[in-house]
Amino acid sequence: MSIPVPEKLQADLRAYTQKCMEDPSILYHPNLAELKELIEHFGGKIPPKESEESDRSKSESAPTTSDTGMEQETEVQPESESEESDIELDMTGVIEPDTDAPQKMGNPTVQPTEEEIAESQEKRSQAVSAFVEKDYEKALELYTEAIVLNPHAALLYAKRGQVFLLLNKPNACIRDCDRALELNPDSAAAHKFRGRANQLLGNWEEAANDLRLACKFDFDEQADEWLREVTPNAKLIEEHKRKKERRAAEKLLKERQEKLKKARAEAKAREDNTRPSQTEGPGGVSGAFNQFLNDADVLRAFLDPEVAEAFNDISQNPPNIYKYQHNPKIGAVIDMMATKFAAAGADGSRCPGFPTFPGFPNVPPSASATTQGEADPPKPSGPGDDLGLD
Repeated sequence: MSIPVPEKLQADLRAYTQKCMEDPSILYHPNLAELKELIEHFGGKIPPKESEESDRSKSESAPTTSDTGMEQETEVQPESESEESDIELDMTGVIEPDTDAPQKMGNPTVQPTEEEIAESQEKRSQAVSAFVEKDYEKALELYTEAIVLNPHAALLYAKRGQVFLLLNKPNACIRDCDRALELNPDSAAAHKFRGRANQLLGNWEEAANDLRLACKFDFDEQADEWLREVTPNAKLIEEHKRKKERRAAEKLLKERQEKLKKARAEAKAREDNTRPSQTEGPGGVSGAFNQFLNDADVLRAFLDPEVAEAFNDISQNPPNIYKYQHNPKIGAVIDMMATKFAAAGADGSRCPGFPTFPGFPNVPPSASATTQGEADPPKPSGPGDDLGLD
């Protein structure tokens, strides 16, 4: 069949096809949209552009962020699923679970008569004979009849469970053994057969636990052999769980330590923010007076609103102290502070930062004379008194 395409165009098409195979991103050019659509129409698949691949890999690997910009934890598979695959278990002998409807159980509320108990024992003897002859279906039928007649005989359930076990119906066996152990928790037979049933289902820990109890209550060579078979797998799982619990405990401890560390840092930050500065004190008093505010007498004096207001005024503008030179209450407080804290030095000067002005106690005569000459007799001052401001 002839191709209605010029030979030159065929050669160009072959060269262009080779180039597209080397660099498929060319097909994403808008002018080649029809060619890309043609390839995909016939089932062809065009590799994504390198930029798209890198963007996709970045979006898959980068953690998502919330509106606040905080990084969120990437979703990971549950630890148990990822780690269980690391355990190499010997699955020899494990079978598919049976899904039959639950077998008929006796009514535990019915109290059998002596005749029913005797008949139940007869059915049990017949079931044993069928079991020996390996007629397991017949044995099941007879054991069920015996159970209905005497639903309180734990051994009947355990023996029927044994038959279910031989018929590869481990779930039915477990149901019978569960009922047997409800009636008699120390039934070695029920533990033995339930342990074997769990072994067939791959429930290694449950199997090991039941078989250990079976050997404990009534040692049996077959139970001991089954126990040796399941022990390696059970130990692997137990060790895995111990490691997992240890890691979980370490993770929890680390989280608690981090929370405690964070809480301590927050408490320290709050303490630093609320700690009184070197320029603040009770009642608004600040400056050099802050060093005296731990004394009970001083604190008691500052409970007086007049004293607190006066020292607040002085703290904002130290020269304002002269406004109170004729106020006996303020003078008494300053005198107390000077005396209590040894504010006066050997030369009669006050300690650094402690205010001085004429007319107040413990002020050297020279200071008083230098400042304003002869001291006038003290007189009461009113709210508008401006003595000593000049």
